Amino acid sequence: MSAQAPRAAVLVRPHHFHPNPQTQADNSFQSAVVSGADATLAARAFDEVTAAAAVLQAHGVTVHLFDDDRDVTPDSVFPNNWFSTHAGGHVALYPMYAPNRRSERRSDIVELLKERYRVQDVIDYSGLEHDGIYLEGTGAMVLDHVSRVAYVARSHRADPIALERFCTNFGYEPMAFDAVDESGTACYHTNVMMCIATDFALISLDMITSPARRQEVSERLAAPGRTVLDLSHAQIRNFVGNAIELRGSAGRVLALSRRALNALTPRQLGVIESSAAVVPLDVPTIELAGGSVRCMIAGIHLEERPGPPAVASTPQRVHRGVTTGARIYAA
Repeated sequence: MSAQAPRAAVLVRPHHFHPNPQTQADNSFQSAVVSGADATLAARAFDEVTAAAAVLQAHGVTVHLFDDDRDVTPDSVFPNNWFSTHAGGHVALYPMYAPNRRSERRSDIVELLKERYRVQDVIDYSGLEHDGIYLEGTGAMVLDHVSRVAYVARSHRADPIALERFCTNFGYEPMAFDAVDESGTACYHTNVMMCIATDFALISLDMITSPARRQEVSERLAAPGRTVLDLSHAQIRNFVGNAIELRGSAGRVLALSRRALNALTPRQLGVIESSAAVVPLDVPTIELAGGSVRCMIAGIHLEERPGPPAVASTPQRVHRGVTTGARIYAA
């Protein structure tokens, strides 16, 4: 078992996907805004999530697949930004920077967690939005569940007040740093520049501006015996840092995009494959929005309730905030 690699995940399949104009200004990974009326783009994103869920299920990862057919939530494919789950039965809900992303929070997903898993409490930080304070979940934070460290690249999507509250409530040590790309642009989300797995970590150390902090982060990541794989700026641009370790039926897997896999060096791939099976997902359309596989997957670090195996059914859909249909419970 690995505290770092959850056995289950939530994915959201969007019906009206397009790059979000409200996140364009500070997300340097995002492509130019495409009209939400582009049905072809939306259909491709829908198909990419469908295929990604099927691939993960084939590797033994439990996937809870939800549909979103609202046309006001273009980034709903990235649920890891608005909630996270934690061992001991804890769930956190987060304050979101872009106004149109705040509607992504869904009570039906929280209810699914309560029904299928042992949830002790739900801590809701979303009220901080009214104070202009934001912390976009496991996009803003990359969590080391073993050493209990929350790594955070400073940005207006990762407010220090909200970070301190989260770390106090959930028992993490905050480790914040300034990180920029090769052009000097601040990193908008920490999870595009680093990924922490059980036996290795992927990170662009050069993006951390302080040499002392860079060394400290590297040493802390390596402390539990991990191999730290330093990523180039080009690899970060290809979303190599935006990967996630999960637990499948045959052991740990590293889910990442096909684009990211193609950017790995043979040595890096060898280190990864010595610990986890590499599972590439084809998500080129979704990557236009400035996020990749890690952003798409909200891991479930909760204890499952005992009961009969779940039966697959029609995905759950939401239209104008009203829930219809049934959930997929696919294992």
